[in-house]
Amino acid sequence: MEERPITAWEFTDDRGHLAAAPEAPERVVAYIQAGASLWDLGIRPVGVFGSYHDGERPDRAKSGTLPLDDVAYLGAGATLGLDDVLAVRPDLVVALTYGGGQVYGVEPDVAKHLEEHVPVAVIDVGQGRGLAAVRERVAELGRTLGATQDGASLRELTRAESELADAAERAGAVRVLALSPGGPDSVHLARPGKWPDLSALTGLGVRTVEPPEGPGANWHTGAWADAAELAPDVVLVDARANAAPREQYAGDAQWAAVAERALVLPWNPEIAASAAAHAAFFDQVARALRQRGPSL
Repeated sequence: MEERPITAWEFTDDRGHLAAAPEAPERVVAYIQAGASLWDLGIRPVGVFGSYHDGERPDRAKSGTLPLDDVAYLGAGATLGLDDVLAVRPDLVVALTYGGGQVYGVEPDVAKHLEEHVPVAVIDVGQGRGLAAVRERVAELGRTLGATQDGASLRELTRAESELADAAERAGAVRVLALSPGGPDSVHLARPGKWPDLSALTGLGVRTVEPPEGPGANWHTGAWADAAELAPDVVLVDARANAAPREQYAGDAQWAAVAERALVLPWNPEIAASAAAHAAFFDQVARALRQRGPSL
């Protein structure tokens, strides 16, 4: 019978795979959202990588407070090679999945061979997991890497949740729509129940807008007239680099009607999974609800 190697560090990821090493990893490479999450926990990754939606430079919307000048950006999607990751000598890779165990944003062949060289821990951020559960799962991984729970951040999160719930109650009929611009003729309207952060808003009493039924699992893809017809009071607009820039649709009359009626805020659908990031998000929405709600 083959003896199991002695390990001092272990973590069972959300695929059910055991990542193990002789000692706690110190050189972590992570998908950029996971890297931003770990940085908020006090862990500096040595490198981050993007997804198929990303380009030659890291997406500032996804990177949170990561010090990008001090963290190597290794590439994204099909341009991310095995050698690119191994060049920074990682002793752990932290990746994400949206279900099914497939490593998000990495070529399957690269992901397969990567695990032959370095432990890989994959966190599920898909539809089956709420925002708090994602945050705790990342924190659990962080604790194995030496992160300590920041009591101040947790208290800020509790305060932000309470204030958002209060703002939502006072706002009454104020309606919040999240969307990702597709260009001058198209827009992707988010289905709130499919996004952990939007589901969290709903759970705290925010009236999130449900787009029309259709084939899209996470989004309803339609025209800007669809967004205007929903008549939102607050609009969360995808701020990631892969979303169409404002100048592409600024001249559309239907978008103009939305923007004239609603308070428009930036939205990062790939928010860092940390108490600090979630508190900041809840505070942003609470301020918008107070601004658009009835005067008391």
